[in-house]
Amino acid sequence: MPLINLPEFANDLIAEFIERNAERIDTPVIQPAEPFLDIAGEDLRRRIFMTESETGASLCLRPEFTIPVCLRHIETATGTPKRYAYLGEVFRQRRDGANEFYQAGIEDLGDIDLSNADARAIGDATGILARLLPGRRLAVTLGDQAVFEAVVQALGLPLGWQKRLIHAFGNMTQLEALLASLVSPQFVTGLDDDIARLVASGDEQALVAHLEREMQKTGYSTNAGRSPLEIARRLKEKLILSETRLDDAAFHVLEEFLSLDVPLVNASAALSGFADAAGLKLGNALARFNGRVAALSNAGVDLSCLDYRAAFGRPLDYYTGLVFEVTVEGSTAVLAGGGRFDRLLTFLGATDRIPAVGFSFWLDRIETERAAA
Repeated sequence: MPLINLPEFANDLIAEFIERNAERIDTPVIQPAEPFLDIAGEDLRRRIFMTESETGASLCLRPEFTIPVCLRHIETATGTPKRYAYLGEVFRQRRDGANEFYQAGIEDLGDIDLSNADARAIGDATGILARLLPGRRLAVTLGDQAVFEAVVQALGLPLGWQKRLIHAFGNMTQLEALLASLVSPQFVTGLDDDIARLVASGDEQALVAHLEREMQKTGYSTNAGRSPLEIARRLKEKLILSETRLDDAAFHVLEEFLSLDVPLVNASAALSGFADAAGLKLGNALARFNGRVAALSNAGVDLSCLDYRAAFGRPLDYYTGLVFEVTVEGSTAVLAGGGRFDRLLTFLGATDRIPAVGFSFWLDRIETERAAA
């Protein structure tokens, strides 16, 4: 597999990272596959290049840097706050472009001032791109998963539906399909009559006992899959979800929220107006959003190039709040993208909760933009 040439502006990038007090590190190209399969999300999972160790452990070629950087931070027991920078090759199938390409970026771990850390990430991403692409006007699209979660929770949907909708955030096709299911529920069918009766009765103990007997009859090993209790609870959840209907008023509230697309300078007022009109209390999520806007302004970021789109998300499951992408105005090619991932380090084994935000650059796309100047 031929190596991709390192872009000629790589040294400029490294100098920018040093100027921003980010320690450059590298991580192994061969990574354990499990964290990416479990945490990164379906969009990345299906594009990973997989392999195995001689002992049968699942491995993959490094598909991105955020998870490897976080794993390295945990393994080295480094204190926080800590800023890491990286520049190296990643390997994943892409719809456009080579499957082996360079990425660079910064991961900001452990800063408890979330608003300023978010503003710094956006400011660094746009500031570096402005240096690499002088004279180009940048456009930033910003979303916030935490605000979406607050809206879904305020509507009082069952927890299972909240999880489904939040998981689909950023994928409008999937989100619209889920909303259609909520408006016109599809009832559970195809269950054995005895199981259907026990699920409907709500008698979990009797259902578990029945499942255990059936599994013993068929020789099903619980070591190979879910236990009778897990199956019983999933069936109960499936029944509850199938019987939940989103009333027209709540559906229109979600539709109205997802249609919000405004310049960031108007976003706080738009969200407050939406929440008041819908009678929703968005509490901390809205306060954090407003704090971020203020921090961006205080940091000197040009707010005129930032737009807030309520339905905007990025196709990685570990994001928890801010998400953003940067393009050149008039182009659809994403040059930088990032967001907040406050739960990721705990999922990866950190004993303490470590807030985190970061971004990455697609160097081949930046190179194309520079060549077009």
